[in-house]
Amino acid sequence: MFDSLTNFFKEWLIKAGISEETAVIITDYSLFILLLFFSYLSYFIAKNIITKGIHSVVAKTKTTWDDFMLKRKVFNKIAFLVPLFLINFFTDYILNDYELVFDIINKLVQILIVLTTISLLVGLINSIYDIYNTFNISKAKPIKGYIQVIKIVIYILAGAAIITILIGEKNGFKWLASFGAFSAVLMLIFKDPILGFVGGIQLTSNNMVQIGDWITMSKYGADGNVTDITLTTVKVQNFDKTITTIPTYTLVTDYFQNWRGMEESGGRRIKRSINIDMSSVKFCDEAMLKKFETFHFIKDYISDKNKKLQDYNQKYGFDGSNLVNGRRQTNLGIFRAYLKEYLKRKPEIDTSMTFLVRQLQPGENGIPVEIYVFSKVQDWALYEDIQSDIFDHILAVIPEFGLKVYQNPTGADFKKLAN
Repeated sequence: MFDSLTNFFKEWLIKAGISEETAVIITDYSLFILLLFFSYLSYFIAKNIITKGIHSVVAKTKTTWDDFMLKRKVFNKIAFLVPLFLINFFTDYILNDYELVFDIINKLVQILIVLTTISLLVGLINSIYDIYNTFNISKAKPIKGYIQVIKIVIYILAGAAIITILIGEKNGFKWLASFGAFSAVLMLIFKDPILGFVGGIQLTSNNMVQIGDWITMSKYGADGNVTDITLTTVKVQNFDKTITTIPTYTLVTDYFQNWRGMEESGGRRIKRSINIDMSSVKFCDEAMLKKFETFHFIKDYISDKNKKLQDYNQKYGFDGSNLVNGRRQTNLGIFRAYLKEYLKRKPEIDTSMTFLVRQLQPGENGIPVEIYVFSKVQDWALYEDIQSDIFDHILAVIPEFGLKVYQNPTGADFKKLAN
């Protein structure tokens, strides 16, 4: 049937006054164009069958494994193989007399088949990984490392297959045997580029570093933004405008800190403490409470807290004449409540993120009261201004609560003592 169609079209061209040689060329290339059209049509049909048929079946099933395969577009990639196999099969009949053109098209189609197959296999492996992660055992025994090894093996085999197609080796991978000794020399000479290439693949596949990321790597004195990622090096412009060059592979094998998560979160952490002299912490008497009630931020807090404490003390019959009996407010506790309200009302602070005003372990330098909040502003200079404003206010307001900041004696202290 195929030969009959070819002969009919060729004879028609000859009858139209075209030479036999030209008619053969026009016939062959016309058939090849027709093949491309039918190949595209086959892709369109296969895609619709997959989209409407398989997708509808997957949507009705109760299992989840097919949903993951659908998410990874495993079924869709099968549609790409249909036209490629058609072209690969019929090109041998149509362009067999045109050695150069046939060789180019045949190799191109075979490479596309390899790449599509690899994409299909990787999608299938990713689906298996997604399915495995739905089980509780995945937390105790993660398999991401094994998945990456399998992918690397697949990529290596794909690369070898593509090279085999390009060099026209008909005996499969036998060329690898002669390549063995040469590859050992290459690995010795190009050790750093090879390590950099492997490191670059790991950095990219795991999304560890991108251009523009702020990274810190103390071992190499790097603290700034990534400006360039090459085969062997990563360039970091530090905040003092110096340039640090780091071997690409060390970012995989060594420790570094990437601040991208902070930038993507929309906040920047403020974590700083101030030490309070323990001897200045005391119970609040009536005079102190009346004074603190004049502080706008905490007047409601003090009245509510007083009511709760009075109810508690009355319930258990505590004698209020002695401050030790029952529960009482302290100046340090009220001070922490004040800091919370002050920070909540500061527009630069993001209260939707972690928000803590806490005491740390008391020590020889007093009681550390730590501020652990996040600023909405990430710009370094503005962030430092916000942080400084907060602690300027804290240092100024501490004496109003009858508290003292702990610090080691200075020369002025000794001079006062001497006088």
